[in-house]
Amino acid sequence: MLLAAFCLLAGSGYLAGAQERRVPDSLSQLQLSYAPIVQRVAPAVVNVYATHIVENQNPFLSDPFFRQFFGGGAPSKQVERSLGSGVIVDPAGLVVTNYHVIEGASEVKIALSDKREFDATIVLKDQRSDLAVLRVKDARDERFPVLQFANSDAVQVGDVVLAIGDPFGVGQTVTHGIVSALARTDIGTSDLQFFIQTDAAINPGNSGGPLVDMNGRIVGINSAIYSRSGGSQGIGFAIPANMVRVVVASAEGGGSAVKRPWLGAKLQEVTHDIADSLGLKRPSGALVASVAPGSPAARAAIKTGDLLVSVDGVTVEDPNAFNYRFATKPLGGTAQIGVLRQGHDLVVPVALEAPPERARDELTISGRWPFSGLTVANLSPALADELRLDPQIEGVVVTAVPDSTTIGPMGFRFQRGDIIVSVNDQKIGHSTDLQRVASAAGRSLRILMIRDGQHIQLTLGG
Repeated sequence: MLLAAFCLLAGSGYLAGAQERRVPDSLSQLQLSYAPIVQRVAPAVVNVYATHIVENQNPFLSDPFFRQFFGGGAPSKQVERSLGSGVIVDPAGLVVTNYHVIEGASEVKIALSDKREFDATIVLKDQRSDLAVLRVKDARDERFPVLQFANSDAVQVGDVVLAIGDPFGVGQTVTHGIVSALARTDIGTSDLQFFIQTDAAINPGNSGGPLVDMNGRIVGINSAIYSRSGGSQGIGFAIPANMVRVVVASAEGGGSAVKRPWLGAKLQEVTHDIADSLGLKRPSGALVASVAPGSPAARAAIKTGDLLVSVDGVTVEDPNAFNYRFATKPLGGTAQIGVLRQGHDLVVPVALEAPPERARDELTISGRWPFSGLTVANLSPALADELRLDPQIEGVVVTAVPDSTTIGPMGFRFQRGDIIVSVNDQKIGHSTDLQRVASAAGRSLRILMIRDGQHIQLTLGG
């Protein structure tokens, strides 16, 4: 019966390389089964178990006022475990999952569909795309089953897809549905937002598992759901395969970080008012708010006020769509960027280059509160691009914050991406500048910092 179903699927074009999309036109077609696809795909889907060590500390004792009277005490450690899914994309044991599945993990294991378990190492973490790549340890001469990538740009609304993973830890589960929308950008789970939306049931534990088409190829990696209850409500989001392919290629090339093209321009949304001022019928495109000197955008003569409307002939509706299209281009060569300038349509070639890097000199600050425990680094165009910051800002950026770090009784916390510009009117241009100030800081501090483009002045102490 399964073989017959497989033949019917193949004969109807569902498994052909260039499949013809059509609705069922007979009862026999409605009785077809997805089983042959599942049998081929399921062995490459794995469970991902991540172990985290977290410190529990009384929140009152993180404030220096309370520590003065009660002492800080030693924080207790607790082991937490998270469960997600993944998919093998290389026979040697390269596995793709979500960044948030393995974030902060001290130990990672994977389990195959045949119940075998392997330790895994984290090869690459890419928080911007919410993707991570693992490698199976001690696989010896094992050749693992793999899935191939589809061209996610060819996906259309209405295409049938299968989601495979381990929801709620109950074991490998397959659900089906259709692609219900494309290019969803306001999800908030990553910086590079351009999700495929599906109504296939996705629940906690599905994160990192594949969304596959009727050819058994990876269309996307399931990453998030919209839910008021915590369970599936028919709206799931997957990272497109073309973005996943870029991250995997970086890992296969031996990189510990993903290198993407850098435009060197700050983009903003086109509102209805801006659209009216530009003479547009509707809001679309990405408006250039500023251009970094010497950047690829500057060398291509892109100017503040230009409206970017396409990348290599593909229309972009908003800054997120532009960032996705541009970020998935391979380094080297140029991209043809469509520009609307003062009512005139232009096409300008922009070099596809990685952002320039300089010594980050990342260090964890020791010394007095409130900087003690912060991990900071020198800001560079590469780091600014990684953290989605303005590359023209100078200062030292916070890259990690300990759980116990708070400032003052109101509980203000430093955040990843905060830029510390000055302390007590002393410019902070290097991570060692902040270490020096933290070591010599008195009881009174005036801190100038930038968060989300806004300047914040903090006055601490007496």
